Amino acid sequence: MRYLMALWLAGCIALGAVTASCVLLDQEESTAGFFLLVAVVLLSLLDSFISSVIFSVVGAALLNYFFTEPINSFGISNTADLFSLVAFLVTSLAITTLVRRIGRIEKTQRAQAQLLELTHDIIIVRDKNDVITYWNQAAESLYGWKKEEAMGKFIDELLRSVFPLPRDQLQQIYVRDGQWEGELIHTRRDGTEIIVTSRWALQRDGAGNPLATLETNNDITERRRAEDLLRKSQAQYFAEAQKLSRTGSFGWNFSSGEVFWSEQTFSIFEYDPAVAPTIELVRQRMHPEDIRVLEELLAQASGSSADFDIEHRLLFPDGRTKHLRVVAHATNDQPNNRLLIGAVMDVTGAKQTEERLRHAQSELERVSRVTALGELSASIAHEVGQPLSAIVTNGEACLRWLHRQPPDMEEIEGCVRQMTDQANRAAEIVQRVRALMKGAPPDRAPIAINDVVEEAIAVITRDIERQCGLLTRRLASGLPLILGDRVQLQQVLVNLITNAMQSMASVSGRRELIVQSRLDPEGNVVVAIKDSGAGIQEANLPQLFEPFFTTRSSGMGMGLAISSSIVDAHRGQIWASNNPEGGATFSFSLPPAMTQEVVRK
Repeated sequence: MRYLMALWLAGCIALGAVTASCVLLDQEESTAGFFLLVAVVLLSLLDSFISSVIFSVVGAALLNYFFTEPINSFGISNTADLFSLVAFLVTSLAITTLVRRIGRIEKTQRAQAQLLELTHDIIIVRDKNDVITYWNQAAESLYGWKKEEAMGKFIDELLRSVFPLPRDQLQQIYVRDGQWEGELIHTRRDGTEIIVTSRWALQRDGAGNPLATLETNNDITERRRAEDLLRKSQAQYFAEAQKLSRTGSFGWNFSSGEVFWSEQTFSIFEYDPAVAPTIELVRQRMHPEDIRVLEELLAQASGSSADFDIEHRLLFPDGRTKHLRVVAHATNDQPNNRLLIGAVMDVTGAKQTEERLRHAQSELERVSRVTALGELSASIAHEVGQPLSAIVTNGEACLRWLHRQPPDMEEIEGCVRQMTDQANRAAEIVQRVRALMKGAPPDRAPIAINDVVEEAIAVITRDIERQCGLLTRRLASGLPLILGDRVQLQQVLVNLITNAMQSMASVSGRRELIVQSRLDPEGNVVVAIKDSGAGIQEANLPQLFEPFFTTRSSGMGMGLAISSSIVDAHRGQIWASNNPEGGATFSFSLPPAMTQEVVRK
């Protein structure tokens, strides 16, 4: 506020100085209006729309007083002068609004451009003629050309691009689909060639004509070299790869009966590689319950060209079992020579992992149920704890009044009445929890938010008087009704006010709690609780409304989470922010009852 007051005072003085200069120089009304408009725009850059309105009104008043007949009077004798003043006011507001909006857009664009500079991906923007208009730092690092050198150049000429298709054909596909992705060969500044994965996205104008292209590239040269090296050494490492993956290969010639096994297949079946493989050896290792699987495979493979993918078990003499997966394909390498070619994989470890995973999932489901029960218990304890605490407080006060001589029956009656109200409130909370467990909807009705605020304050008025130095209500009148559950919304307010008082309890000096209601520009009803406490650490702001998050050693971390869920259920929003002068403000907004009815319909 000190900054605003200083700004408004200095701004008014500046406008007065401009007006005085125009008067001394005997300028006309139009000239004076122009200079005042420039001054208003410059001053409005220093603050928000409110300052723009203030400066615009002051400028119009000065223009009226010193340059509009009758001079040195706020009266207006000519209708045309009235229109001029209105035009000045509207123009100044419009221009200052546009200037601020342009500033925000420019700031956003600068931030976005900075993010693009931070990415490791190469980002290039080119116009419809393929002339480079943007070139980020990653492109500078990869290709070797600085931004100033690349801007304005034709990209295909600069990078000497080699395309997988003729350029004209690729362009047709790109314009038709609006996007393209593929591999290109580019030449760097030092003459070396690199392979990139390139992605193009087309931007069109309002008429659908190509306007610009966003191109992102990733260098895959090393990956391609590694793939080529892998292909060259594939034969050399094939046997070792089979051993590592526990995958063997096999072949069977139906005509000759000849069987081929790779080294890893011998290892899987645990036979000596010196032994000639036969189908009979496979039968000896097959689990008795899975013999039929092998017989069906052999019967089908002799007359079918379909692919086979089966699983079966092996049983070894010592009682061990292995789980195998067999994939095979029957084909003819010659008209009368039919072959069965396939691979066999030892999946015993995978089967054991699946079993452990199923066990872990079962444990996770059990833990989830226990956790859900814990969350519900914590929620009930937190919600019911507040009215029970209020009952204890009023009970203690009632005992003190009873021991006075003579007893103050009016105070005693008030304490008992508040105890009854809190007991009923605790019962209503339990009923709400039971209804929630049954899936019943909240008990919603049109209510006035100011009434809910007053009722919530009355619930914890004694705690407020004991802990809070000053409570201020700033409740706007004429607010629309909202459609809500009175008890749930009271609980939200009690939670927020209690948190505010606890925050202020840790600071010395003036303690002030402000409860405010108002209408936001979208027509929603807003309630804000502002305190003068220690505030909220920036790192904690995103987690405030998560269950079990708390900054107090004695807190359960459920109050704000419950409040957030209640507000969400009412189609509202809840948020928190730090105050510039210290402390924090918790706010929530709720749509008016008519809007909620329309949404429900």
